[in-house]
Amino acid sequence: MYLMRLYADKLRIEGKEAMNISEVRVRLVKKDEGKLKAVASVTIDDCFVVHDVKILEGQDDFFIAMPSKKTPDGEYKDIVPPLNTETREMLKKAVLDEFEKVRSQAAVEA
Repeated sequence: MYLMRLYADKLRIEGKEAMNISEVRVRLVKKDEGKLKAVASVTIDDCFVVHDVKILEGQDDFFIAMPSKKTPDGEYKDIVPPLNTETREMLKKAVLDEFEKVRSQAAVEA
């Protein structure tokens, strides 16, 4: 949340309106095989939602992958790509923070 506030302040100084992440919902993947650990939905400004943001386990940490589709030549292209690093980091932090909360809560309930 701290990074989001810094970015919002930066945008206000530059005379731009900040994007607000209204809600993040995380659904843990039941089977613990593979790198996919959860799937998230991110609501922006209470009026736009991005579904199927994947939370994957890397070698050192977790990371997110935006929704994508396979092109005819076999490559994957993001359907909803963030346009800059600040926005990507803001999304990543919000999603991974909620993922940690949900994961901790699931561990307590187990």
